[in-house]
Amino acid sequence: MDITDREFERLVAFMHDNYGINLSAKRVLIQGRLGNMLRERGFASYNDYLDAVMADKSGAEVTTILNKLTTNHTFFMREPEHYTYLKEVILPYVVANAKTKDIRIWSAGCSSGEECYTTAMLLNEYFGKEKSQWDTRILATDISNSVMEKAKRGVYSADGMKGLSPEWRSKYFNKIGDDKYEICQSIKNEIIFKPFNLMNPMPNNYKARPFDLIFCRNVMIYFDQPTKNALVNRFYDVIKPGGYFYIGHAESIPRGETKFDYIKPAIYRRPLK
Repeated sequence: MDITDREFERLVAFMHDNYGINLSAKRVLIQGRLGNMLRERGFASYNDYLDAVMADKSGAEVTTILNKLTTNHTFFMREPEHYTYLKEVILPYVVANAKTKDIRIWSAGCSSGEECYTTAMLLNEYFGKEKSQWDTRILATDISNSVMEKAKRGVYSADGMKGLSPEWRSKYFNKIGDDKYEICQSIKNEIIFKPFNLMNPMPNNYKARPFDLIFCRNVMIYFDQPTKNALVNRFYDVIKPGGYFYIGHAESIPRGETKFDYIKPAIYRRPLK
């Protein structure tokens, strides 16, 4: 199904204004991912479908269009140098400077859960026998309810677990089929899943209890530069002085547009003062 110029402009504006996603150069992608679905579901035009998306109070149609027009592809131990830096630099710093035994980590745009679960397993390994003395629960948010439901189930294929060591696969997963593995309950219990649209203002409790580390990796690739800059500055406001901010290696933050200090590729830090 072809999309008219006016329909294209309306859809692009809707996705940008509500979710920060820039599809202005994605006309072919939009038609390729939505055209057949609209025809199969009996919609006469893209306008009719957008009307249905806006009228659906359940959020199911918004989830559908978000899933169709973005890519929720991730895997365990993605960008492993981030986890090495977390283990060797961030955690020792946080532990040495903690006033309470509470580590605040947020996986923003958690997708199907591999990122937050990898982080939880690393924390379990790092603290060992002292783990019970610390609150290391991780906040994991996403705009898509369907990918968060997958994350909550915690069931993955062997192919998606290639980045994990055999020891971690054995220790933290239970085999439930020929090619399916479920993450153990103790690690599931470490994650607090909540829906959140990153275009919304940061909740007051995020500001009251700022984070030691925020992951927002491979999320901003869909945003235009002004939207990225505004989001990065909102993240800055909910990170502790001395706290860290991770982005994806395919992303960048213009040096003059943020108060974060650049540490190394895809790793930034809020200054101590």
